[in-house]
This record gives sequence, C-alpha cells and structure tokens, in this order.
Amino acid sequence: TDRKKLHTAPVGQVFRLRPFHVLVATGGGYAGYRKYEDYKLEQLEKRGIEVPVKLASEWEVALYKSVPTRLLSRAWGRLNQVELPTWLRKPVYSLYIWTFGVNMKEAAVEDLHHYRNLSEFFRRKLKPQVRPVCCVHSVISPSDGKILNFGQVKNCEVEQVKGVTYSLESFLGPRISTEEMHFSQAPPGNSFQQQLVTKEGNELYHCVIYLAPGDYHCFHSPTDWTVSHRRHFPGSLMSVNPGVARWIKELFCHNERVVLTGDWKHGFFSLTAVGATNVGSIRIYFDQDLHTNSPSYSKGSYNDFSFISNNKEGIPMRKGEHLGEFNLGSTIVLIFEAPKDFKFNLKAGQKIRFGEALGTL
Repeated sequence: TDRKKLHTAPVGQVFRLRPFHVLVATGGGYAGYRKYEDYKLEQLEKRGIEVPVKLASEWEVALYKSVPTRLLSRAWGRLNQVELPTWLRKPVYSLYIWTFGVNMKEAAVEDLHHYRNLSEFFRRKLKPQVRPVCCVHSVISPSDGKILNFGQVKNCEVEQVKGVTYSLESFLGPRISTEEMHFSQAPPGNSFQQQLVTKEGNELYHCVIYLAPGDYHCFHSPTDWTVSHRRHFPGSLMSVNPGVARWIKELFCHNERVVLTGDWKHGFFSLTAVGATNVGSIRIYFDQDLHTNSPSYSKGSYNDFSFISNNKEGIPMRKGEHLGEFNLGSTIVLIFEAPKDFKFNLKAGQKIRFGEALGTL
C-alpha cells in the first residue's frame, strides 16, 4: 500500500505534463536536425554546388513553432545579464571568440575583463576608424553581415534568399495613412507595391543582410532620411540562419520584427530589424516606448507609433548614425524607393561591413 501511494502521485504528474514534454522534445529534436541539414547545405555551397530549394510543409513549420523560442530567448537574455566573476570572463569570451571568429582588434575596448557580462560583450562598440562610412554613395550597409538577397521588388513579393519569397504587404503590414507620413504620397495604385512608390519613374528595391553571432551587433542609419513611423510585430523567434530562410517561406513574416518607415530624397524608405532565436530584444535608440519579446501577445497583432504626432518633423537620421542594436545577431531588411538607374554593387552571399556602399545612382 505504501508503495502504491509513493508511485501514484508522480505517475499522475507525468501524465499531466507528458504532452508538453513530448512537444518540446520533438520540436527541439527536429530543430536540431534542421541545424544539421543547414550545416550540410553550407558545405555544399562552399564547394560551389547549387542546392535545390525544398520548402517546409505546414506541419513542419507548426512543429518548429512548438519550440518555446520566445521563452528560451528571454531566459537567454537574463543569463546574458548575469555579471561574471573577473577570473571567468576571459575564458568564457575567448571560447565565444574562437567559436564565431570574432575580431577583437576592431573592438573599442579589447580587454575582455572590461565586459561584465555576455550582453555587454555582444553589444561591444567598435573603433571609429575600422568602419569608415562611404561618403560617395547615398546608401550604405547599416550593419556587418552577409548579403542574402537584393534587387527590385516584383509582383508585391520580396526574396528572402534565391527562390524563396514573402509577401511585401504581410511583411510591412497595411499601408500607413497619409496623415501619419512626413511626405506626400502618390495616388493609390493597383497594388500595395505601387502605393509605396511616391514618384513617377521610380522603382522599389530591397536588400536583406544576415548578422551572424560573431558579427558586430549594432546597426546604423543606411542613408540620410526621416523616420516617421514605427510598427512592431510580435511573433515567433525562429532562426533566421540562411539555411532556415531557404527552408521556410515567409520566415520574416512569422518572426517578431520592428519596421521603421519614412522618406529619403528619392521617396519611400524603410528599415526592418527582424528578431530570431535568442535575439528577442531589439532596441531602437530613439524609441523608449518599444518593448520586444513580451511574455504574451495576440497572434497576427501589431502596434503602431507615429513620430510625426510627437515631433512634427519626424526623427531625422544621418547616414552612419547609430540607430539600434540586437542582443546577439539577426537580420536587417531594407525596402526603399529609388530611380530606375539605381544599381546594387553586391553579390549574393558576400560578406559586407557597416559603412560600405550598397549601390550607386
């Protein structure tokens, strides 16, 4: 009888928790399997072998989403803020440097003992001279990273990577009303894409930059422009590794992101910071009201904030000026209007550094 009493309660608890445990274990195992597949794809690409696109099915995406990435990202964020003993800092940071190929000679402070926790180390500043801002061309890279894709926006769709697209309207959300924008907009067109183009003869362009864990994690203004509006989409925090971006269609529309829109000398301009696993925290320096990776949110929801109502001129940003930061690494997506003769000086897959030119007019 005593044995039965000892075993009855634990067995009941196991049965009550089993669905959650099975879901997490299955989802986590599948995510690990995908990481291994991504590694194999990267090796094939390095050897110059073209990899055919194979998109995830709905059940695969649902299974991946079952992993509590938002909870894990918040836990990771808290762990990163734990102050490390001075004697432990160098071995911990050295392991990270070795794993992800960090170049500490570029850091403003090279002494590893200076960084009290992992969060400070991730958000380290650079020496000004190591990232000169191109003064010849009007659009520069806002961050260090890898170019995933670039080009003209066609048929209201944007490419994540070659052959895998997402909806422009799903990504940016409904068109912002004219009253909230700093510049006069063109008459409504037949499509969402046409509605964003404000000047006759212009085209809409895009550029996707992936920040790896070892990259510099701050991002800067890519041009001289005025930020008029911020739209925050809570969402999943799936990995944005190029392998996953090739696998999940509309990945960037699933993930949490912060969309900044405004205008530059050629019309519409937007910069979107996309969150990812362990990158639940996206910070915009001039926006103190922004809070990302909250414990709860409504699926498909978003919230807007206009900088016009509080500041009639919006937020002016100069090319190269500090704009925000990630707490690890993620993705920056630029979508902007420019004349038809705008040309990108890029190659898909190339490494780029903050301050280097993206294209020419």
